[in-house]
Parts: sequence; C-alpha cells; structure tokens
Amino acid sequence: MNVHEYQAKELLRMYGVPVPAGNVAYSDSQALAIAEQIGGERWAIKAQIHSGGRGKAGGVKLATSLEEVRRIADEMLGTTLITPQTGPKGRTVRRVLVEEAIDVDREFYLGFTIDRSTQRITLIASAEGGVEIEQIARQSPDKIIRETIDPAVGLLDFQCRKVAAAIGLRDKLLPQAVRIMKRIYRLFRDKDALQAEINPLGLVKAEQRLICLDAKFNFDPNALFRRPEINELRDLEEEDPKEIEASGHGLNYIALNGDIGCIVNGAGLAMATMDAIVLHGGWPANFLDVGGGASPEKVTNACQIVIQDANVKALLVNIFAGINRCDWIATGLVQAYTSLHLDKPCVVRLAGTNVEKGRYILAASGLPFIQATNLDDAAAKAVAIVKGETV
Repeated sequence: MNVHEYQAKELLRMYGVPVPAGNVAYSDSQALAIAEQIGGERWAIKAQIHSGGRGKAGGVKLATSLEEVRRIADEMLGTTLITPQTGPKGRTVRRVLVEEAIDVDREFYLGFTIDRSTQRITLIASAEGGVEIEQIARQSPDKIIRETIDPAVGLLDFQCRKVAAAIGLRDKLLPQAVRIMKRIYRLFRDKDALQAEINPLGLVKAEQRLICLDAKFNFDPNALFRRPEINELRDLEEEDPKEIEASGHGLNYIALNGDIGCIVNGAGLAMATMDAIVLHGGWPANFLDVGGGASPEKVTNACQIVIQDANVKALLVNIFAGINRCDWIATGLVQAYTSLHLDKPCVVRLAGTNVEKGRYILAASGLPFIQATNLDDAAAKAVAIVKGETV
C-alpha cells in the first residue's frame, strides 16, 4: 500500500527525521495560508499522487512569491499528471504539498527494502541522489551500496557509519547520517513497510546538515490489520476501482494493459499463466488469484471484475485444484456467464480435485467455454482467439 509524500514525511517527523517544513493543501487558498505560515521567500509546490517522476511531468514547481504559490496551486489542482509510472491515463491531482524550498549542495539516495534472496531488510545508499535507483543500478552498479540487516540485532551503528562513509558523508555529517538511518529503519520495522525511499537526501553544506527532501513509502497490505494508523492513510482515489472491489471479495487483482483476462488459483500459477500468454505472443489484462477454497460465488465475482476492463477480448481460467474443487470453479463460471450475460470466449484448463465433474459441467452448459488440456494449450488457444485465429 502506497502513501503520499506528505504522509510519508509526517511519519518521518514522528520518528525525529529532518524534513522540510510544510503541509498539504486541497485548494489554492489553503496553499497560500500554508506558505504564509512557513514564511521565507521560496516555496516548493508538489503534486500529491502515487507515482514517481512527478518533477519531470511538471508536478513539482518553485514559487518566489505568495501570489505565485496561489497561482501554481490553482493550476496544479484538478489537472491530470502523466508520468512513466501512471500510464497514459495519468492521475488527477487532488492535493498539493506546500513546503519550504531548500537549496542543497549535494544529493544522496537512501532506501530500505526487503531483499528476497536474503529474506532480510537491506539498507541501500548511493552518492548519486535525485536519480531513479534503477537508472543508477543500470548505468553505474558499483555506485550502489548495500548493507544487509540481521533481524536479531537490528541496524547497528557501525553499519550506518560504513554506508555513510562509502557515499561521502564524514566528519560532522557522520553522526547525523547514523541517526537518520537508524530512525528510518525503526519506522520501517515498526510499521511493516516493504519499501522506504529517501531521494534525495540533501546536504546543506553551509549549515552542515542533512535533510530528507522527498520520501516514498510502501507498506505491507497483509499487515494492515495490525497497523490501523497506516490503514487510515490509504487513498482509495489513487487505486484502481477494480482492485478495491477485488480486495473486498478476498481476491488478489492487479490491472495490466493486455486483452486476455486471467483467473487463476495461486500467485505462482498466475505468474506462470501470464508468462505462457506472453510466450505465445499475447499479453495479459490482469493478474487475478482467487486463492484456495474458491466458492462458485467467488468465481462469479472474479469474472465480474475481470470483464469490467473494456480491453478484455477473452478469458483464460487456469485452475489446479487441491483445496479448490474443479466442480466449484465450473459452477461459478456457468453462474457468471448466465447471470452476467457474458459472450466473451473463455478458455478453461482444469486439473485436480473433481476435474471430470468440472469438465462435464462446462461441456453441458452450452456456453462459450473452450477446454484446454494443459497450461501451454490454454495460453495458445487464448492468444489465438484474440488474434482472430481458428481454435
């Protein structure tokens, strides 16, 4: 679960991490009042959407007068911001962050993530701040510093000093860097975060101080039940309505930009199904995991969510039943096609518990179900259908 930059900075403030003075505004008059409260001569106005690359898209601007703050906020609010992460549809700017503009002499990158290979929280840093970490990794991998954290003892001072020194933070800056790293780590751990990114971490050389100029946090959605204070930060307007509806039905759904709707049980099998579609020259419209013990009603809900995507030309249902039962899945598909009056072709691959009964239910329904013998066969048939080829 992502949060806005202003929310991430509020969390950082709670943990004693230095961030610029600022607040969120929902109107130009609010933006003006915040700038007056902050004082000074320069302010940054930053669009608040769940996406990186806002600056390049015109979502971050500087103002040198109070009237300019008001004008920029007025122009920014209600506009659609398109970045590489939003896709061509972009995101509507419903709020802006107004904060003091701080001149920095150097920019660094600082982040925490969970490394799948070590299954531990890992501290990542680079002297090349202000640039996407993926770009640094691609062009200059030697400039990325990684430090794995032992969960039994946590992030230790010597690890922070080693990382800080490696990116050029020494002398009076060293203890500041240690404090910042340890406090962000504590926030990361306390709130069940999956990613924390400070980019850039700025150095104000004249004052010999470090400050977090931008912050991005992502939290584990499976831990929200024990983190109500984080769950309250969720902005449903920034999420795909289909994904919100799916979560309400206990389904794991992620929208993509293809034309083959996928309904699968198990995250691993769902990923394999999408890979098979791509291998045969197609592209999936979504990731959808119905999970274990999927009832006919759950399958019906899954179909309803998938077909809301106007790009979907065909469905691919891939079920390997263990806890699930193939007859439940087949019954759910028949219910969905009957109650929703669907006419889209549907390729179905069933295997496992009650498979023969499930196949019979589909065959006897008289509905446009195309049965497949295995995953490869199912993917090939689905791709052929959307290409207008004979199956």
